[in-house]
Amino acid sequence: MQAAAETSPLPSASELEFIREYAGRRNAFFGFREEPFSNTPDPDFFFMSAGHREALYSLLFGIQERRGFMVIAGEIGAGKTTLSRLLLRHLSTDVKTAFVLNPKTSASAMLAGIVRDFGIQEKMRTKAACFTALQKFLTEGAERQQNAVLVVDEAQWLDPRVLEELRMLSNLETMKQKLLQIVLIGQPELKEKLSQPSLLQMRQRIGLFLHLRAMSSAETRAYIFHRLSCASGGQVKLSLEDALLESIHRMSRGIPRLINSLCDRVLMAAYFSGTTQLTEAVAVKALEEMSFVCSQPAEVMA
Repeated sequence: MQAAAETSPLPSASELEFIREYAGRRNAFFGFREEPFSNTPDPDFFFMSAGHREALYSLLFGIQERRGFMVIAGEIGAGKTTLSRLLLRHLSTDVKTAFVLNPKTSASAMLAGIVRDFGIQEKMRTKAACFTALQKFLTEGAERQQNAVLVVDEAQWLDPRVLEELRMLSNLETMKQKLLQIVLIGQPELKEKLSQPSLLQMRQRIGLFLHLRAMSSAETRAYIFHRLSCASGGQVKLSLEDALLESIHRMSRGIPRLINSLCDRVLMAAYFSGTTQLTEAVAVKALEEMSFVCSQPAEVMA
């Protein structure tokens, strides 16, 4: 009996080279200048759905009118972080900003971080000193007709004691206006946290609450072509079958992060098939493999 041919468990040099050059080769094949469906929060690729437009315009108006507390909630992957980056980009130059990326911290540590992010240079060794320095900064800014905004991302992770500290910061005001506008952006659990009886005083101070809704089927289609156009400099060289677009919307539920993941996997399948015609037949296995990624918690546990 002839012995089975031995196979190497490691990729060959040519295979490793292909892996390293895959992204560049795929982009060249489809005419992309950069990856169209990266899940990084890049404002240059931002697609203004109806829900995102409502949230952005409402926040800009609320900040301008000094509404104090504003809350934006949305599902995981709905584009909240990208929205916050776009918000900061569209604020006028007379608006000073501080941004909290890691809300899992103590009240004193967060206050110190806010002071640093606003660029306050005074030496502060205590929480009280930080508060006083921040109050001075905001008051002097208001006298110069300046505004100040604090944006907290992933705010559903805020400890109730930290939320109470933020409520105290919202008390910094003159007889006519709030000195600090606070934007909380988080997952739907943020609404549940703010519903706690102990946070009633804070909840009553919320001047704006919006839930960032998912995209419709038409918006999902427009979103995909928008990103393809951005990545290819307006020269989209591939086509997508209507049935495939509908499947992507159904599986993603109109959530941008899931749309990106599905489209990236479909592009991989099309590239290895050597086609720029993206159809359900080409993508069927790819979509099947991604069903777990797109499943909801109850479906995963089943």
